[in-house]
Amino acid sequence: MKRERAKIVIRGAVQGVGFRPFVYRLAIELQLNGWVSNTSQGVFIEVEGDSGSVQRFLVRLEKEKPSRASIQSLESSFLDAAGYEEFEIRESQDAGAKTVVILPDIATCVDCVREIFDPTDRRFGYPFTNCTNCGPRFTIIESLPYDRANTSMKRFRMCPECDREYHDPLDRRFHAQPNACPRCGPQIELWDGSGTVIAQSQDVLPRAAELIRDGKILALKGIGGFQLLVDVRTAAAVASWRERNHREEKPFAVMYQTVAAVRETCKMSELEERLLCSPESPIVLLHRRLALRVPHSAISPGNPNLGVMLPYTPLHHLLMRELGFPVVATSGNLKDEPICIDEREALFRLRGIADYFLAHDRPIVRHMDDSIVRLMAGREMVLRRARGYAPLPIILGRPCQTPTDGDSPKRPTILAVGAHLKNTVALSVGDQVFISQHIGDLETAQAYSAFCEVAQDLPRLYEANPELIACDLHPDYLSTKYASGLGNAGCQANSAPRQIQHHWAHVASCLAENELEPPALGVAWDGTGYGPDGTIWGGEFLLAKDGSFTRVAHLRQFPLPGGDTAIKEPRRGRLGLLAEIFRDELWERDDLIAGFTKQELPLLRQMLEKRVNVPLTSSAGRLFDVVASLIGLRHRASFEGQAAMEMEFAVQDGVDESYPFSLGDESPIVIDWAPAIREILQDTQNGKPVGVISAQFHNMLAEAIVAIARKIGEPRIVLTGGCFQNRYLTERTIERLRQEKFHPYWHQRVPPNDGGIALGQVAAVAWSRRTAGLVSSNSFPAS
Repeated sequence: MKRERAKIVIRGAVQGVGFRPFVYRLAIELQLNGWVSNTSQGVFIEVEGDSGSVQRFLVRLEKEKPSRASIQSLESSFLDAAGYEEFEIRESQDAGAKTVVILPDIATCVDCVREIFDPTDRRFGYPFTNCTNCGPRFTIIESLPYDRANTSMKRFRMCPECDREYHDPLDRRFHAQPNACPRCGPQIELWDGSGTVIAQSQDVLPRAAELIRDGKILALKGIGGFQLLVDVRTAAAVASWRERNHREEKPFAVMYQTVAAVRETCKMSELEERLLCSPESPIVLLHRRLALRVPHSAISPGNPNLGVMLPYTPLHHLLMRELGFPVVATSGNLKDEPICIDEREALFRLRGIADYFLAHDRPIVRHMDDSIVRLMAGREMVLRRARGYAPLPIILGRPCQTPTDGDSPKRPTILAVGAHLKNTVALSVGDQVFISQHIGDLETAQAYSAFCEVAQDLPRLYEANPELIACDLHPDYLSTKYASGLGNAGCQANSAPRQIQHHWAHVASCLAENELEPPALGVAWDGTGYGPDGTIWGGEFLLAKDGSFTRVAHLRQFPLPGGDTAIKEPRRGRLGLLAEIFRDELWERDDLIAGFTKQELPLLRQMLEKRVNVPLTSSAGRLFDVVASLIGLRHRASFEGQAAMEMEFAVQDGVDESYPFSLGDESPIVIDWAPAIREILQDTQNGKPVGVISAQFHNMLAEAIVAIARKIGEPRIVLTGGCFQNRYLTERTIERLRQEKFHPYWHQRVPPNDGGIALGQVAAVAWSRRTAGLVSSNSFPAS
């Protein structure tokens, strides 16, 4: 029978998932010889044998791949047989461009959980148990390819038994890079607030559990940084944590031991349960059904939802078993600072917040928060993209046409540095866009330092020299200033940074995630984005073309007295909007200016009349703030988006009526909210329930989107921006668009908020290089 050889190159998430032992077993079963090897570009395979067996190998390779593997491309060619005498797993190669997909950190698998609770197993009680199906990945890798020598586990020399597992192709720990056991791996210690060791080895977890029961705040070093754990049953402990870190009202997440325990408190659909138990193991926003022993207002004030997660590392499983009750689990950081990853750093930065520290000696290479998801229109929507999701790539569509020596198009390497809030960084390598973990708001020196580290880390990890830099249009964003200075820092980019308008980046992000390309009508609604006309955009309808967008409609603008201060005080936005409607009459209406002191009003009136420090905004987010203040829900906000969240939570089910609005005749079309505001004022005076008013306001916004969609006539509508984290607004809009025969698209694995901006910046630059686009008075180039 004729023998032939197949040469195979597989790219995708194929390292750290047991792909090579799977290939080895499959080849042995089919009696094929050859080899398999990891490279910095993917997995390379050569197999030879009879023709039928080689064909079956190729078919089964894709069908039976490991569950965590993701094959993005499989290239095969058939060659003459080379005379291999056996099948072997070769050492990894690191030559060539780095394009392999690095897996995120994966929650502990059922096999490893079983082992740590089995008294007869040698890993009984060991908090760093893992295998090829689970454990740390992105947080321990230092360089590609993904081998132990290139991870922070290189300092731990495997004992003979772990070494045997590591080199046995038939063992599930074959080439599990973090493989370890109590004899040879990382260890835990318990420290007091000064860093003095007070417990080691088997004594750590019982003592730590005792401290939590006593109402102490424990800082636990997890897989991607420190977490702060507090007994959810002790109101005083929760209140103390809020007071110490100045987080008066921001919702906390709760870690439960089991799914059954979650069901006792929260409503949970099958899909939500699947998300909770998935290998990503994110925080899932669930609707609570029962109060915890602590009043719900202490955990999640004014919020009917509860952020819930399950243990996702062996350390969490063991501690939660020791405790037997839920704990508040939040990121170990100061307000507006990144999560701590080093124990000595944590001692300094968390001093005065944490009482005790549960530390370990496995270094964390890069910080990683917990991801947050919620169910939206029957699909998963990621609100914070970090552990379990980052840095998996998004695949762009057809290449942009750039100058090359030949006729084939070439993709430039693009580094996008994102926005100012909820920052992430993205790097395109070929057709893959790698999106970093959540960095956060660039409000402090520590947050900016973390941003700089990530912006340097991604290109270094992939050994990529960015040819183009993309950033936001806002000149004062720290990310924009960083991009402007890259040329002086040795970056290979050969031109000035490409500045991408904020809402165009939102639209491009949603298009790219849904594997769409322009044309499409983008509805980009959020709190703040710098507009090319110098005003604050945020209630935008952008008709996307290949290399440009046209602002075809927007919400009516209104002034924000005090600028950024008005974002923190919705009552100021309310005053600015009412001044637009009532003009001089406003200052004679006590019912409209209530809530302001006699000292405040003259200054605010002067600001509005002289237009001093009163930027104009079309923001949907700020409109939510205004209505929240009008109906008495929220006059001051303690965190970003709080007023809008409370508007969503107030919605009464079963209300189909909506408030009126009007559309202007000019281009861009202006959606005038004044008719709705007048009726809301009247309904508030008449005592209409807040839930009904909120529902009618949401319905009005959905009808406005449908009305503009009809005017423009583009069938594909993408919904993006932070406002579409609002479940009621998003689902109502999707339903109405479908009823009107439009095709709506929304975010799923990339956040609709500013965490998706970096992806959109990459996509916008790529599209702009294919075509220049036409520019009219309301049309803007992509960069």
